[in-house]
Parts: sequence; C-alpha cells; structure tokens
Amino acid sequence: MKEQIEEIKKKALQKIQEVKDSKELNDLRVNVLGKKGELTQVLRGMGSLAPEERPKIGDLVNKVKSQIEMQIEKAEKEFAKRELEAKLEKEKIDITLPSEKVKRGSKHPVNRMIEKIEDLFVSMGYDVVSGPELETDEYCFERLNLPKGHPARDMQDSFYITEEHLLRTQTSSVQARTLMKYKDNPQPIRIIVPGKTYRKEDDATHSHQFCQCEGLVIDKKENHVSLADLKGTLEIFVKEVIGDNLDLRFRPSYFPFTEPSYEVDVTCFKCLGKGCSLCKQTGWIEILGAGIVHPNVLKMNGYDPDVWGGFAFGPGLERLTMFRYGIPDMRYLYTNDIRFLKQFDRKED
Repeated sequence: MKEQIEEIKKKALQKIQEVKDSKELNDLRVNVLGKKGELTQVLRGMGSLAPEERPKIGDLVNKVKSQIEMQIEKAEKEFAKRELEAKLEKEKIDITLPSEKVKRGSKHPVNRMIEKIEDLFVSMGYDVVSGPELETDEYCFERLNLPKGHPARDMQDSFYITEEHLLRTQTSSVQARTLMKYKDNPQPIRIIVPGKTYRKEDDATHSHQFCQCEGLVIDKKENHVSLADLKGTLEIFVKEVIGDNLDLRFRPSYFPFTEPSYEVDVTCFKCLGKGCSLCKQTGWIEILGAGIVHPNVLKMNGYDPDVWGGFAFGPGLERLTMFRYGIPDMRYLYTNDIRFLKQFDRKED
C-alpha cells in the first residue's frame, strides 16, 4: 500500500505542473483529495491491514495529502496572478485620451428666484423664516379665519394625511405660527416665508406642488401700516423681480385671512397683453394675492386688532420664474430635463 500511495503522490505532483488553468487544477483536487478521490479510497481500504500497520499508513497518507495541497495552493496563487495581469492588460485605461464632457445642469430657476426674493426683502429689513410642510388643520385653516365648515375651504382641494393633518395649501400657515410665537409679548413682525405648498391642480399655469413666498408685516396702528404701504411694497417687488417693462393691475378680491383683499395681475409676457392661450386670452396673468390682515386672524393668534395691524401677500414663485425667464409652461420646471436646466448655467441672471 505504501507503493500505491507514493505512486498517487508522484502522479498528482506531475499533473499539477501540467495543468493549464484553475478549472483543471480544481478537477485534479477533486480526483485526488475529494470524497471519492484516490487518497480517500486508500484510507477506506485500511481495514484490511494489520493493526500495527494502520497508524503508519494513516500518517503517510496525511503527509502526502499535505504535500499535494501545498502544491495545489501554490499553483492556485500563480493562476490568480496570471488572471489578474491578463484582466489589467485587457481593461487598462489610456489616460492620455481626451475625456468626454460631463453633462450637467445648473441651479434650478425656482431656486434662483427664491434667492433673488430673499436678497431683495432682506435688504428691506425682512427676516426669512420657515415652517413645516406637513401642517395641522388648526394652523393651515382655523387660525387663518377658516373654521371647519367654512365655504372658502371648498376653493382648494387639499391633500389630507389624517383628519387633522394635511400638506399645507399655503405658506400662510407660518403667518399664524409666527404670530403665536409672540402672543405673550406682541411685537412688530416683518417676515417672508418661501416654501413648498400642495393643492390638487394641474394645467399650464398650475401644479399639484408649487412654491409660495408668504410676506407678513405687523406693527402698531399708530405707525400707520396701510394699504398704500402694501401697494408700494408690491410695486417694488414686482419690478425688481420681473422687470419694469410690464404693467401691474390691482383687482379687489376675497381671502378669509385679509380684509380688504386684492389680487395683482401682470401683463402676459408671451403676448404682451394681446391675449393668448397662456393667459386664457385675457392679456393678464395673476401672480399673487394680498391684503390687510383680518382682525380675526390677529385676535385668535394673540394680537389685539385695536392696537396692531398690518398686511400680508403671497406670490406664486413658479409664475414669477416663468415671467423672469420666459418659460411658457410651468411643467418644464418639474421635468428635471438637463437640456432645460443647463440653459440657466450662468453666474448672473
């Protein structure tokens, strides 16, 4: 049996030198060392040996097995090295070749508009504040003079998450939160609130998600914060943000949280007032609502309406962006098409 083991060893070591790849080497391992391999068969035949011979043969088989495994492992490392070298040679990169131009977009035009508005109002002494997009019915409606069952709630379709929580329909909810913040110690307020809002709308000038920029000014009535101040503020705002080549139109309107209220229209930038599909043949596009803060809103949020007063306004930022950059369809702002976005890859507007 010793001669048989030595013969297995000799043939195995010779074949290891002759194999050409990892697959052949693995097949050799199985044939010699596997469960049905040659050395395993020798071990299974040890029952016919004399008891004193069995330890010697067992020790010899283990030594031969160790020698063969060592040579197989050495060969495996050599094959792995060759395969890696071949792969590196095949996949090497010529760094001297010119690179392809990486396509990129730019800062989104709505973000550009938000930054411009913030810069303008900060220069006028306003603070920029924010609030939650998932709002409670209390702050989104009730504290803005829209109690449950109020008919004005039917003016907009809201996305309710629960009976008491919804995606805010306007950034005016932050107006109520700011007033409540100072209810124990009322003080003048001058803020803007840029942010996302949500309503069930979808056409060329509306989207289910859009951005507003609530503006709020509150001061003591003795300081005479009037409708004239609001009108002057909005004239400066529109002309700075859109340009002074378009006309403004102020129309009386209705909002539950302001009284009196009005809407501001701007000449359609596409047809310049002649009438087209974008402005629905009117020559005008409405860009914001505004008015004097309703006494009920002041009272229910901790401010005495006999002492305090002020105004609020809320432009839609997508429409202002359309005006500023001549974008004919609001839906372009939500496609994230790099061909559209790269048009705004410039340092200045």
